[in-house]
Amino acid sequence: MANPVHHIELWTSDVEASSPSFGWLLTNLGWVANHDPAWPAGRTWHHPSGAYVVLEQSPDVSGPHGRTRAGLNHLALRIDDRGLLDRLRLEAADHGWAELFADRYPHDGGPAHTALFLENDEGFELEIVVEEP
Repeated sequence: MANPVHHIELWTSDVEASSPSFGWLLTNLGWVANHDPAWPAGRTWHHPSGAYVVLEQSPDVSGPHGRTRAGLNHLALRIDDRGLLDRLRLEAADHGWAELFADRYPHDGGPAHTALFLENDEGFELEIVVEEP
């Protein structure tokens, strides 16, 4: 099995407000938007590996997202292009993302771990990891 992840579903309190930041980042990482126009409460991006990410505004959401509470802390996604990582860092703020741990970029996870940590306005954190040879 090449990719053990089938899909990841994230709940949001406002899909219209959250989807632009996710759309910018995921499409830059090679994911393709595949939104169903018949489902206005959801957005979907597919990866060439077959995995997909769903962003859904559900009536069952009971409060704001909190990455420091029990549950999902962050998503970590892989890329193989350090130049892309640097470009994403420069452009992220213009697309709804704030950089975390900027003073330790790109090795917040240690000297052998090259990554960018981002958080959007809703508090979702994504870690973009460069797989270097």
